Amino acid sequence: MTPKRPSKPSAFIYALGLAGLIPFVGLTALTWMPELVSQSFSGRGLTSYAAVILSFLGAIYWGLAMAGTPTDSAANRYWFWGVSPSVLGWLAQLLPLVWALITLSVLLWVCFLVDRVHYSKYELLAWIPMRLLLTTVASLSCVVAALGIR
Repeated sequence: MTPKRPSKPSAFIYALGLAGLIPFVGLTALTWMPELVSQSFSGRGLTSYAAVILSFLGAIYWGLAMAGTPTDSAANRYWFWGVSPSVLGWLAQLLPLVWALITLSVLLWVCFLVDRVHYSKYELLAWIPMRLLLTTVASLSCVVAALGIR
């Protein structure tokens, strides 16, 4: 028996997604308050968290490939894309802090755009509004933090 996948995010899933924004918003706020914590600490904390989130977003495609969801011809693309966000996020962390944050912001949008294309193939378009909100807040957090770094 195949488990039923939710066709749209429930209130609980939405709440979990919103809770996942707390580190983005909190660490961004801290980059603007260097008297409380160093910008290096808050900025690197934010880059690490953004890279972890990118890994999470890529893992969705490994899950689809493991479940045999994509066609055989698409499976290799799913395996490849599944690891790409984590590798790119890790590489972004090696950049100077401001550039790391900007790069991670762009990568979050790249993941959103890939999802926007592929979610339609799996009747998951009802997830896009939540993904748009989460991506917007996460990526803006990275940009606002970058602007606050001195």
